[in-house]
Amino acid sequence: MQNFIKVLIGLLFAFLFFTVFSKISPSLLLVFNVFSLVFIYFAMEKGEVFGSCLGAVCGLVHDYFSSGVLGVLGLAKTVSGYLAGYLSKKIDVQPFLRNFFFILILIGFELILWALLYSFIIGEKVSTKGSLLYFQPPATALLGSISFFTLRKVKKKDMY
Repeated sequence: MQNFIKVLIGLLFAFLFFTVFSKISPSLLLVFNVFSLVFIYFAMEKGEVFGSCLGAVCGLVHDYFSSGVLGVLGLAKTVSGYLAGYLSKKIDVQPFLRNFFFILILIGFELILWALLYSFIIGEKVSTKGSLLYFQPPATALLGSISFFTLRKVKKKDMY
């Protein structure tokens, strides 16, 4: 039950971020992929099965709110969630710099997988919105690394 509440809080933060920044500047939504940060965090904490299931949920929610083709982001995030959980158990990704590159590679992989699936299913080229989409992996990795580092510090402080 505690995991369910934490996931709901994570999804709520991602939804709020998505909603607020869509009103401020829709281009920020292309630069920051907050729904992916939710499943990456929980995949690192709980493992590959949890990560893939949550990745599917986050992908479907993201698809729904971005009015894209329902399921394409869900598939890409499911595979990325599995990889995040699996690789984080094999490699220590807790240090800040490793965490940054880990998220960078995962978001880059997810973006490429999404573009391939989108092109295959829809049959048209993916719009990069003036090349803003290329900034998504490093910007999201930086936001995620800072957020995960802060969450670990808060968790550690609560333990004492």
